[in-house]
Amino acid sequence: MTVKLDFEECLKDSPRFRSEIEVVQGDVSELETRLDKLIKQCHSMLEAGRAYCQTSKIFVNGLRDLGRHCSSDNLMGECIEKFSSKLQDILETQGEVLNATQESVKMKLQTFVKEDVRKFKEVRKEFERSSESLEGALVKNAQAPRGKAHEVEEASSALLSARKFFRSEALDYVLEINVIEAKKKTDILLVMLSLIEAQAQFFQYGHHSLSELEEFRHSLNEEHTQLVLNSAREKRDMEQRHAAIKKKDMSYDDSIMDFNAEAANGIVMEGYLYKRASNAFKTWSRRWFSIQKNQLVYQKKFKDQPTVVVEDLRLCTVKPSGDNERRFCFEVVSPSKSCLMQADTERQQQAWMSAVQNSIASAFQERREDTHSPRERCNSTSSGGGGGVPGEQGEGSGRREALDEVQAIAGNQQCCDCGEVGPDWASINLGITLCIVCSGIHRSLGVHFSKVRSLTLDSWEPELIKLMCELGNAAINRIYEARIQEITIKKPQPSSPRGDKESWIRSKYVEKKFIQKLPEAGGSSNLLLRRSSGRRTRAATQDRTTGPLWPPLKPKPSRATLPRLPGQSNNDFAQKNNTGLHKADEEGQEEEREEEDLSTLHPGALLYRSAGQPNFLVMADALAHGADVNWLNAASHSRSPLLQAVTANSLAACEFLLQNGASVNQADTHGRGPLHHATVLGHTGLVCLFLKRGADYNAKDKYQKDPIGIAVENANADIVTLLRIAKMNKEMREMEGAFGQSGDETYHDIFRDFSHMASNNPEKLKRRSTDPRP
Repeated sequence: MTVKLDFEECLKDSPRFRSEIEVVQGDVSELETRLDKLIKQCHSMLEAGRAYCQTSKIFVNGLRDLGRHCSSDNLMGECIEKFSSKLQDILETQGEVLNATQESVKMKLQTFVKEDVRKFKEVRKEFERSSESLEGALVKNAQAPRGKAHEVEEASSALLSARKFFRSEALDYVLEINVIEAKKKTDILLVMLSLIEAQAQFFQYGHHSLSELEEFRHSLNEEHTQLVLNSAREKRDMEQRHAAIKKKDMSYDDSIMDFNAEAANGIVMEGYLYKRASNAFKTWSRRWFSIQKNQLVYQKKFKDQPTVVVEDLRLCTVKPSGDNERRFCFEVVSPSKSCLMQADTERQQQAWMSAVQNSIASAFQERREDTHSPRERCNSTSSGGGGGVPGEQGEGSGRREALDEVQAIAGNQQCCDCGEVGPDWASINLGITLCIVCSGIHRSLGVHFSKVRSLTLDSWEPELIKLMCELGNAAINRIYEARIQEITIKKPQPSSPRGDKESWIRSKYVEKKFIQKLPEAGGSSNLLLRRSSGRRTRAATQDRTTGPLWPPLKPKPSRATLPRLPGQSNNDFAQKNNTGLHKADEEGQEEEREEEDLSTLHPGALLYRSAGQPNFLVMADALAHGADVNWLNAASHSRSPLLQAVTANSLAACEFLLQNGASVNQADTHGRGPLHHATVLGHTGLVCLFLKRGADYNAKDKYQKDPIGIAVENANADIVTLLRIAKMNKEMREMEGAFGQSGDETYHDIFRDFSHMASNNPEKLKRRSTDPRP
């Protein structure tokens, strides 16, 4: 006999168990309906059969009368006599069939419906009543306040009693389900066997028409006999098991709270938890949680699609929560959100927390077994040589060192916003490191404020690493927290609630409450622009703890006219060199890099000037004060800060501007965009960067020259190779249509090699010809 439901499953009272019960209840209800209909049809058939037999007997008597009338004809008389005798026998057999049908079909099915199905319904009612009692006891137990011991004890006692009563009734209900499932098979098969045998006797004169059922009737008879024997044996064993389990203490939950990392179905942990909603009402709902496929999910019903709470357990942490009235609460924190849950007991709380921690450890172990870490991938990619660029062997050893250097920048050992030690997330457009909680808050601000990446899980391009090394938490906080001592708002600590951290981060980066205000009209400021490398800037930032970021220097009197702050005099600049560029500027060459006091410049003009030096701290300060990253200098052929960074051949400065929203295709009055200027100047690393960022390699300047044509004129093979490969790769994807690949591997390998070379060994990418003159 096949067991329909398992006893251990009913003790869990899982959605799977409830779903199976619903299926069984539906089957029993459907069976009862069909049996009632069949009994009525059987009654109609019996009435019609008796009427048919009575009419047929009259017909046979008519044949006999005809035979007596034709008795003079021996052939006809004998034929009618024999045929009428056979018909008489058939009618008598048919009467026996009707009587057998009355006994075997109608009576037995009525007994099954009136007795077995009725008993099933009674046990079902008791089960449902105990389930409702348990649900009420669970709610009262969960709502019992922490500080009222008598209410907690009363609720716990009521829950224990309700659970014992429920599990007793659940076991009885499962037993009744298995019994009725087995009984309906034996009874219905017995009815069918009796009916077949009666029909076989009735049609004994029609042996040829019933010969096909002969073998089936014998085999079915044997199978029924064996089924009855097996059912009796399994019923006895099941009753013994039922009695043994019922003797146990059914108030425990040990079997429910087992963590099994090797579960065949992939569910390593499952059970009921209360979950607090994230809406304004903060309501609590009881849901069936499970850990599966490296995710934490829950569902209300078994057939519902699971709702994912944590997409990847490697990105989360778990900790107990004591900040609310409810007991046994714990919190799962991910970069995007925090989920508060409550267990029924302290043991369940500890079991769930351990399960989440074990799942995190297992996920990281699987990742280490399946693939290398992002740093190792960067290392292997760089050192593997590829894309036809020689000399790349051994370059990858610096990638891991570069990532370590990001974490070694001043202040980067602690989260930029809350100070938690060992941050492993970063905001690439701000150039800071963050903890997992603050990174989730930054992500919620939107990419126009902060672009978040993982230092350990995401792959890092060399230009991004170079950019991160130019900034750092200490330098950025000198800008975004310049007035922190003047404001009463307290900076959050690692243990501060998430709400306090979110309020601080929004005030700091969105509302910019703590940055130094722009100087008033006629005032003086120590903000200036000076030429320095990234390493010198970082060293100065780390060494200076007091005083201005940049000491004042005497301005150069012959610089081009640029917008000044309101109220500042610019008469000294208005009429001097009104074109804003000497010939080298017009051809895309670097501007002079002499130190200059630019405290009175408009933020857009300040960003423009600092991008040409480049000075990352001044650029970051200009952006913090609202500088338009795509600001155009009308006095210098509408050049943008990005073009200034191209002129300076600064890969990190270009990446900084692009990450903060600079347009990679914005052209000057000559119709030349960043890709044009990088090609003219022979900056191969910048060409590679702009192509990766979506630069238009088909754009033509006012001389009707595109970047490929300029590179060919300059005989710069590296740039020609990059431009043609990018063009060919795009054309191939367009020809392949919707089913094309996301990018050719060779294309990516070549660009990856050029990026590493431009960041780590730029001297290998030297110009091979002089600048053209259009």
